[in-house]
Amino acid sequence: MSVQVVDQPAIRRIRTGIEAAARRLGFLAPLAVLVVLQQVLWPAPAGVVLNGAIVGGRVALVALGIALVYRANRVVNFAQGDLGAVPAALAVMLIAATGVNYYVSFLTGLAAAVVLGILVEILVIRRFFRAPRLILMVATIGLSQLLTGAALFLPRLFRGEGFGERIAPPFELSFTVAPTRFNANDVLTLILVPAALVALALFLRRSSIGVAIRGAAERADRAAMLGVPVKRLHTVVWAIASVLAFLAMFLRAGSVGMPIGSVLPATILVQALAAVVIGRMDRFASITAAAVGLGIVDQCMTFQPGNRPAFNDAALFVIVLVGVLVARPGARGRAGAGDTSTWQAVADVRPVPRELAGLPEVRAARLVLGVALAAGALTLPLWLPEARVNLAAGIVVFAVVGLSLVVLTGWAGQVSLGQMAFVGLGAAVAGSLTSRRGWDLVLALGAAGAAGAVAAVVVGWPALRRRGLALAVTTLGFALFTSSYLLNRSLFDSLLPGLRIERPALLGRVDISSERAFYYVCLAALGLAVAAVRGVRRSRTGRVLIAARDNEAAARSYGVDTTAATLGAFAISGFIAAVAGGLLVHLQTGLTASFYEPAASLGAFSMTVIGGLGSVPGALLGAAYVRGAWAFLPPEWQFLATGAGLLLVLMVLPGGLGAALFDVRDGLLRRVARRRGVHVPSLVADSRTPEPDAAAGPDRTVDPEAGAPGAPAAAGAPGAGAGTAR
Repeated sequence: MSVQVVDQPAIRRIRTGIEAAARRLGFLAPLAVLVVLQQVLWPAPAGVVLNGAIVGGRVALVALGIALVYRANRVVNFAQGDLGAVPAALAVMLIAATGVNYYVSFLTGLAAAVVLGILVEILVIRRFFRAPRLILMVATIGLSQLLTGAALFLPRLFRGEGFGERIAPPFELSFTVAPTRFNANDVLTLILVPAALVALALFLRRSSIGVAIRGAAERADRAAMLGVPVKRLHTVVWAIASVLAFLAMFLRAGSVGMPIGSVLPATILVQALAAVVIGRMDRFASITAAAVGLGIVDQCMTFQPGNRPAFNDAALFVIVLVGVLVARPGARGRAGAGDTSTWQAVADVRPVPRELAGLPEVRAARLVLGVALAAGALTLPLWLPEARVNLAAGIVVFAVVGLSLVVLTGWAGQVSLGQMAFVGLGAAVAGSLTSRRGWDLVLALGAAGAAGAVAAVVVGWPALRRRGLALAVTTLGFALFTSSYLLNRSLFDSLLPGLRIERPALLGRVDISSERAFYYVCLAALGLAVAAVRGVRRSRTGRVLIAARDNEAAARSYGVDTTAATLGAFAISGFIAAVAGGLLVHLQTGLTASFYEPAASLGAFSMTVIGGLGSVPGALLGAAYVRGAWAFLPPEWQFLATGAGLLLVLMVLPGGLGAALFDVRDGLLRRVARRRGVHVPSLVADSRTPEPDAAAGPDRTVDPEAGAPGAPAAAGAPGAGAGTAR
C-alpha cells in the first residue's frame, strides 16, 4: 500500500499565484458580472456585443473625466460631457461646413479642449477653491448650461450648415461582425479609446506631474504645505478632463452626429456616474470595465424584439441600486473622506440673539416684516392677471420642493439629485386618485406624501452604506427611471392621470377650479410645510440630523442612531416633495412626464442651493429667483438667469441669497446692539477683551453675556467670540 505525499509548499505557491492573479484581474469583475447578466437575460450576437463595448468605451472617457476631477477637487463635475461639446462642435463644423481636413479639424478641436479646460479651471473653478464642495458642484451645473449654450451657438458662425449630421470618416474601411456593420468611425473608436486610457494611466503613474496629482488628490492641504502647486495641478486635471470629454463627444459625432439640444443625454450621464460609483471612485481600471459593461447591456437590450428605451432606463436604475448595495466602499483618504468638512460649511441660519430679541425696535421690525410678507402673499392674486397667478402658484409649489431639499441635503447632509422624481411620483398618485377614484384633494395629497416617503426610504437606504456619489447617482437614476418608465403612458396609461384633469372641490365644498383659489391652496400647503419643517429643526430629530451631518462618528459615540435619523430625513423629504407633486399636477391640470426628467431635478437642486441650503427662508428665495426668472422673464433672459446667472450668484454670494439676507439682518442688529450698548458675542466674532474693572481688581472681568462684572472668563478668551452655528 503506497502513501501519496502532498506537497504542501507547492499547494501554497499555487494558491498564492491564484490570489495574485485575482488581484491583478479584479478590475474586470464589473465587466464580467454585467456580461454574464447580459448573456442570461438579453442574449445577443457578437456584433451587438462589440457595438455595446464601443459605446461603453465612449462612456468610459466621460466617467474617467468625472473620477479624475472628483479626486482632485472633491466635486462631481456635471459639466464633464459639455466640456467636450464646445471643442467637438467646433471640430465637427470645420469638417461639415467648411470642408477642413479631418485631421486638422481634430487637432484644432483637441487644442480648443485644452484651452477650454484651462480657462474653466482658472476663471470658474478656482474661484471656489475654498468654498464648500456642494457649492462648487452646483457651479458645475451652471457651467454645464453655459457650455451647452456655447456649443449650440457655434453653428451660427458657420451658418448652421452640417450640424446634426454624422461626420464622414477620414478613410474608407468597414467590416462586419454579424449582424452589425462597422465603419471607419468605429475603427477610430476602437483605436483612440484604448490609446487614451493607456496614455492616462502612464501619465498618472510615470510622470512627475501625474504622481503629484495623485498625491495632492489624497491630501491637498498637506501637499500645499510641502510646496506642491496644487492649483496648477488642478488646472492640468481640468485640461485632461476636457480632452477626455472632447474625445468622447467627437467620436460620438462620428456615430450618431451632434444633435442640437442633446449634447449629453441623461442616460449617458447616469451610466458614467454609475460606472464611477461601481469603480469605487478612484479605481480607473474598474471604472472603465464598468462603463464598457453598461454599454454592452444597453445595446443588447436595445437589440431585443419589442424593446423600448424605457426598459433600458429601468434596467440601468436596477443595476445602479445593486451596484451601490454590492460594491464595497473605496479606500479612505481624500477621495474617500472629507464629507464632514463639506457639510460643516453649509450654513444654518442663526436666530435673533436672545440679548436683542426682546428689544422694542427688534420686536416691532419683526412684526412689521411678517405682516408685510403675509399681506403681499395674500393679496398677490388680486393685482396679478389670471395667467400670472398660475405662475406665482408654481413658485409657491417649488418652494415646497425646496423645503424638502433643505431637510435632506441642508440638514441631513445627503445629496439628492432626483428630487423631481419624488415630485413626479406624488403627482401620479394624487392625480390618479382624484381623477380616477374621486378622492378628495386632501386625502389624495396625504396618500401621495406616503408614497413619496416610502419611495425615498427605499431609494435612499442603499446609499447609507456608502459615501460620496452613492445617493446622488441613485436618485439621479431614479429620476431617469421615473420619467422614462413609471410615468410612461404607453406602459401605465390606465394607472396614470390623464393629460387633462379637473380640480375637485376641496373637502367636497370649496371650489378651487380658478387659478386664484388654487393659489391659496398652494399657499396654505406652503405654510403647513414651513411650520412642519421648523418643528423638525427645533426637535431632537433636527439636532441629531445636524450633529450627524457635521460629525457622524462623534454623534454615534454618544449613542445616537444616525441611520434611523437619516432614514427619517429621507421619509420627511420624500413626503414633502410628493405633496408638492400632488399640488403641481392639479396646478397644471395634467401630468407631463418630461416635467420630471433629471434636468428638472438638477434645476431644483440648484434652486435650493442658490437660496441657501441651511435655511427655510433660503428655499423660498431660491424658488422665487429661479422659477420666477423662468416664469416672468422673456426667453432670451432666462438663459442668463439660470446659467451665467447661477454662476454669478454663487461667486458673489457663496452662501446663497438666504445667507445674504441674514447678513443684512445681522448688520442691522449690530447697529442696534451698539446703540443700546449691548454686548452680543454671537454677532461679534472678533470681540475684544474688555478692560478690567479697576474696582473689582485685576482678576475679575466683565461677563460677555450679561455685561456685568463677576464672570470667570474673559470675552476675548479662545472661543468666546465665536458665533453660533449657522
